[in-house]
Amino acid sequence: MGILEVSDLVTGYGEAEIVHGVNLEVGSGEMVTVIGPNGAGKSTLMKSVFGLIDCWEGGVRIDGTDVTGYRPDEITRVGASYVPQRENVFPNLTVRENLEMGAYIDEEVSENAYGEVYERFPILKERRNQKVGRMSGGQRQMVAMGAGLMIDPVLLLVDEPSAGLAPDLVGEMFERIRRIREDGTSILMVEQNARQALRYSDRGYVLDQGENAFEGPGEDLLESEEIEEMYLGRAG
Repeated sequence: MGILEVSDLVTGYGEAEIVHGVNLEVGSGEMVTVIGPNGAGKSTLMKSVFGLIDCWEGGVRIDGTDVTGYRPDEITRVGASYVPQRENVFPNLTVRENLEMGAYIDEEVSENAYGEVYERFPILKERRNQKVGRMSGGQRQMVAMGAGLMIDPVLLLVDEPSAGLAPDLVGEMFERIRRIREDGTSILMVEQNARQALRYSDRGYVLDQGENAFEGPGEDLLESEEIEEMYLGRAG
């Protein structure tokens, strides 16, 4: 049984159906990436998994619990965290306050929870009292990721972690995500930087026009001439 099981998921916005019967699984300790062209439904899929938009048909199970129809806070209590692409920090709060918000389901946040995040992202400890709005894009992304880890989730959902980062920071961010997975947290990631994301992933799914187009080990998807031609572009 996977940590995440998505079965025949149909969802969208208003009367517009965006995702058409997608199936997806993330195993224990796996890092899985969803790639595909703009408008393929990747972020819509992620939001539906986390309960931010309704699941019209199909179902979602996280760590053995059927969470179909759950609110985001209820899904968080099951053990999943979500790091959105945009507006993923509170600029007017300090680093420590942002981390505290990540553990909002806990009545009292232990110092150990902060300590584990600071160990993973040492610069956040140095700047724990700094307003996040005064930090760089890469540092803000670390704050967002740290907040997502405050509940020690079994599943981390990450939407476009490389978006807006300077090119020299992209590899560093993927490396940090890889280490999170190595420490036992299963990860589902949506990412436009498909080639680099697949290099770090155990498996990948290609979404096209809201449907499963391909799936397989990350290396196999990278080596597929068809996928390279259609979704990755020729390597320069």
